[in-house]
Amino acid sequence: MYYNIETIDLKSKHECREVENFLSRFDLKYEDVDYTVVLKENKDIIATCSKLGKILKCFAVDNMYQGEGISNILISNITNKLFEDGVYHNYIYTKPENVYLFKNLGYGLIIETDKVSLLETGNKKIENTLSELIKKYNIDTTKEYASLVMNCNPFTLGHRYLIEKAANENQNVIVFLVEEDKSVFPFKTRFELVKNGVKDLNNVLVVESSEYIISTATFPTYFLKESDDSLKEYTKIDCNIFGKYFARKFNIKSRYVGSENSCIVTNAYNLSLKEILPKYDVDVKIIDRKQYDNKDISASKVRKLLCQDKIEEIKNIVPNLTYDFLLSEEGEKIRNEIKRNR
Repeated sequence: MYYNIETIDLKSKHECREVENFLSRFDLKYEDVDYTVVLKENKDIIATCSKLGKILKCFAVDNMYQGEGISNILISNITNKLFEDGVYHNYIYTKPENVYLFKNLGYGLIIETDKVSLLETGNKKIENTLSELIKKYNIDTTKEYASLVMNCNPFTLGHRYLIEKAANENQNVIVFLVEEDKSVFPFKTRFELVKNGVKDLNNVLVVESSEYIISTATFPTYFLKESDDSLKEYTKIDCNIFGKYFARKFNIKSRYVGSENSCIVTNAYNLSLKEILPKYDVDVKIIDRKQYDNKDISASKVRKLLCQDKIEEIKNIVPNLTYDFLLSEEGEKIRNEIKRNR
């Protein structure tokens, strides 16, 4: 059977609405994509798949046309597009009942909930990536570790307090710093600030998180800071990945997080951690945040003060090295960028 395959003009409201209406039949949303292909018979959409960066999503095939190799046509088209863009590793979100289709196309299952499955294919695999991190930092996995996952956008006295508490209560601590560059402060800057900010704590190791913790692949909602019906599934995906892979590979026995009273996304994430990680024998410790002037210290507060050009008020809630960076030439560029985007 011959079908017409078309690339959707994402600037066309009419074409996008057609895809949106088709996906609604499968209880799927059509949003946050940068490329979409559809298969049509005559003028009717019978299948579609989209991508955002290296993430394949919004996959659906009309029930009447399943079993005819349509999945292969869609995935091959998008894979070719990824290759053109120099991307040789990708993920796909799909419903659990579709997993077998993608396994047949060379995808490996990373994790799934009762509603969503995350798979990957290409020149990278989660097990290999974590083994490389262990080798890079010469981590002795015969020892037990406490852990923290932080963004530090930027590094505050609140972050320092939480890391120090973990260090005082455990023999070995790993801080996984979110590697995704979706934050105001670049990863390289954040990594240096945290590494130098805890170098006096001899039992603390700062490691990049890889794209398997809090990234646009595993937890896109974290960077959108919006609450929707997909938030719970994304938190479950991310937490299960940490428990199934990171905790096992690094011999992690506990994870420390700061309490959350204002951000819906972070609060939902903490609740999922409490629910899921004990299933992997990981104890979740939620610690009350360090305060200044009876208010929780947070990176968002620092960014707000920077936006208001109140640099002096920041001195009391960040380590000296963060404050010195903010006054540097590189820091001034970031401050100006924050003010421009307010």
